[in-house]
Amino acid sequence: MYRPIDLIIMVESRTYGIMKIKWKAACLLAVLILDIFFLRAMYQSYTQAKNTLFLPVDAGAEERDEVRRQFSGDKQIALTFDDGPHSVYTPRLLDGLRKRGVHATFFLVGENVEGKEAIVKQMQEDGHLIGNHGYSHVQMSKEEVNTACEQIEENNKLIESITGKRPEYLRPPYGSWSEELECTTNMTVVLWDVDPRDWKSKNAKKVVRHIVKHVEPGDIILLHDVYPTSVEAALEVIDTLTKEGYTFVTVDELLVD
Repeated sequence: MYRPIDLIIMVESRTYGIMKIKWKAACLLAVLILDIFFLRAMYQSYTQAKNTLFLPVDAGAEERDEVRRQFSGDKQIALTFDDGPHSVYTPRLLDGLRKRGVHATFFLVGENVEGKEAIVKQMQEDGHLIGNHGYSHVQMSKEEVNTACEQIEENNKLIESITGKRPEYLRPPYGSWSEELECTTNMTVVLWDVDPRDWKSKNAKKVVRHIVKHVEPGDIILLHDVYPTSVEAALEVIDTLTKEGYTFVTVDELLVD
């Protein structure tokens, strides 16, 4: 049988135990809250550093983009567009790229350039890379060497007359190339790594799924800016892969890196 004094001691002991547990819980909660604030502060500090590290106060957009590119790591890919420009879909694509701050590479067909010089100038002003896709869309490896070289040179001159800069990169139609076609000694031939066959399916969702599933860092993606579904897919791919940490660059940046 307990004495009154024993009961008092037992009650006080239990009360102390409960208070001790509550105190520990309060301490743990305080530590957790401090950790959250600390992590948030670190993230904000990182974000600010990513945008301004090593930059003077009056740094322009180009310098800031370069710092962001360096912080993005190795997950760089290049979007490339063949067969344009198109009078409707290419401007729509350019608007979407501009809003997202993304640069791409356009391989132009000479026959499609004529009458759309303003679109080509806009490409250049927006910072995109402009390459040669032949004056007409023919399989160069099946043409006479002289004919193929004339095709390339005619388009080079046409693009240069608009932009003031001679194209340095060439994508032969169908990716068809041979060593005999060395008439373009000063040009770099660019093929691709990911081909969603957008020209065949003309299905934006299918194109997006294919690219997102197969793309890897360093890849060159082939698309065509002459189809509305391809333009829609390209912009969705940018939005999706940007969230996954990818950075979009032009072909020359990718090859140099």
